[in-house]
Amino acid sequence: MPSTSDLSDPQEYQKIFHWAETQKDGTIPSFNTRRNDPYEYQAGFGNSFVSEAVPGTIPQGQNSPRNVRFGLYAEQITASAFIAPRHCNKKAWLYRARPAVAHQGFTNLPDNKDTEANFLPMNPRVHVSPTQLAWFPFDIPSGEQVDFVDGLKTVAGSGEPTLREGLATHVYTANANMTKKAFVNSDGEMVILPQQGALDIQTEFGPLFVQPGELVVIQRGIRFRVELPDGPSRGYILEIWGSQFELPELGPLGANGLANARDFLVPTAKYEIAQEPWEIVYKLGGKFFKSTQNHSPFDVVAWHGNYVPYKYDLTKFVNVGSISVDHIDPSIFCVLTAKSRDLTAPLADVLIFSPRWDVASHTYRPPYYHRNAASELMGLLYGDYGGRSDAFQPGSVSFECGMVPHGVAYEEFQSATATAPPAMQISQASMAFMFESSRPFTITDYAWTSEKRHEHEPKMWDDLVDHFSEHTAEVEALLAAAAARGVKGRV
Repeated sequence: MPSTSDLSDPQEYQKIFHWAETQKDGTIPSFNTRRNDPYEYQAGFGNSFVSEAVPGTIPQGQNSPRNVRFGLYAEQITASAFIAPRHCNKKAWLYRARPAVAHQGFTNLPDNKDTEANFLPMNPRVHVSPTQLAWFPFDIPSGEQVDFVDGLKTVAGSGEPTLREGLATHVYTANANMTKKAFVNSDGEMVILPQQGALDIQTEFGPLFVQPGELVVIQRGIRFRVELPDGPSRGYILEIWGSQFELPELGPLGANGLANARDFLVPTAKYEIAQEPWEIVYKLGGKFFKSTQNHSPFDVVAWHGNYVPYKYDLTKFVNVGSISVDHIDPSIFCVLTAKSRDLTAPLADVLIFSPRWDVASHTYRPPYYHRNAASELMGLLYGDYGGRSDAFQPGSVSFECGMVPHGVAYEEFQSATATAPPAMQISQASMAFMFESSRPFTITDYAWTSEKRHEHEPKMWDDLVDHFSEHTAEVEALLAAAAARGVKGRV
């Protein structure tokens, strides 16, 4: 285990079994962000937060006084219906040098041919396939300058954003900072998982520093800018429409486990006052637009509310599982979930497969052969993942649609059934994730025609042996004995 004095290197967090190792068995003071994270945060999930870059800015007892201190403007983001029940009413009040309305109008931007928003099968730019597909890591551009927005590429999805229910999965590949440029996704909420290189994200609520092994959620309508402190970067995005991410219910688990609310971090206010040209890029209905303005969009001096971006360190996830026999369904690995209009099935789940103990005895250890209702899109942030082939490298993508059977090759089956392994730590120095949905996905033109695309080779299952036939004599003897006793059997 690395000592706490060594944890200034972000790569060392990929080697620890769990964040608890950073505590060094009670070393005081403990810390809740990685050593190289430059920012201060507030903790909690779904709280009503308050943050002031200048103390005494926020009006008390009211939200919109006739005059806000320092001549600031009060602006509210209302993210849910006005009459939404209190527990799901999302809003934030921002106190800023200029309101967001101060801009110079909108103009169309050229379509990004690598992105897609309409996943209905009638769209000729999407494809339906039952084949188990995969993609090698997408190349990070070199030469020309490509920032986070320009580097968005859509892989698969379902629905359409103006219908307010559906989702899209993307990758991003970028080599340049967003300079005097901000992005607003007016379609939906995004969870971003960097795979290579950290992201320094400035939001209207303050900055977030997000590294491989962490995720960040930026809600619909919030402006943000992405800089690349480590140079070229690549990562994954799940975008949802008409829903919001929340913590899964714990049910019989009780009060604790999985992703604990206290481990989610939200920014603190940090304003930027500058008289200079800015470009704000809007995504609406999958189309891109821009507006210009002569001041920074990050001029929020103070804010309060419960509609605020947040991040989470995946090494803090509290894994649960069987401590007797058999494996529990992968829903136990759920970090975030988003409801759909079907009360029995989520629109999307974000699952992770991180270091954990595997102790179930008399149990088949690999993922069992299965078919299920969910669409599954997987990625690997770092390390190795035993449930996929050697071609599944960090930055890769793997896709399986609902009700198509999948499972490991015969060699892995044979190894897992021949010898009972001891209780052991698995997925060490590894972090994989899955975007799972109750909705069927279609594949974009970009992903379908990509040179990175390949298929899971069906021949990998050709060697699955019919062991049952090796017991023909024994089975026939049992059936004959049963028939003699008047017990019906089946052949």
